[in-house]
Amino acid sequence: MTAIGVMGGTFDPIHFGHLRAAEEVLQGFGLERVIFVPAGMPPHKPLSEVTSPEHRYMMAKLATADHPRFDVSPVEIQREGPSYTLDTLRELKQTICKDKKLYFITGFDAILEVHTWNGYKQLFDLADFIAVTRPGYSVEAFLTLEKFLGPECFSKVHPFPVTLLAIASREIRRRVREGESIRYLVPEPVRLYIEKHGLYSATAGDMG
Repeated sequence: MTAIGVMGGTFDPIHFGHLRAAEEVLQGFGLERVIFVPAGMPPHKPLSEVTSPEHRYMMAKLATADHPRFDVSPVEIQREGPSYTLDTLRELKQTICKDKKLYFITGFDAILEVHTWNGYKQLFDLADFIAVTRPGYSVEAFLTLEKFLGPECFSKVHPFPVTLLAIASREIRRRVREGESIRYLVPEPVRLYIEKHGLYSATAGDMG
């Protein structure tokens, strides 16, 4: 059975840290492709602090356009209500990922909170989880997950060290707002899109 990676996130904006992690997971797990899924309405962030879904989706499309095995799905931005991973995996499993094994790609910090996610135990019926982390991550912190998840779900979580690129979307937004360069932090088409649409500027705010 071929396997597909699903990388969810706000992607506000998408940057080289996201892309490099996806590339290393793609190769390390022998995935057929990686699908980026920008959140429509992130359940843990106020909408006033998030750029419009359409802009975030377009930036993800621009960032991945030259990669033959990267795709972007609008599944969350087309769905009303909060963007829960459980709903997304169910929809993907019923549509474009039929008969494919799914790996949900997320950060190490996020996986430590997975037991707080909506319907988290059902998630593991739909996908394995890849927790991307820096080399030398805290094994002790990871092992605490087992007491929350139980051995069966815990066995479906795979920590995977990737090349550390210390880039954060929050820092990119701050740089734009303060008139600093973001060149080489994001793909050039994304930088030009941000500039063209005035995203993250002091006058526009984070809503773009």
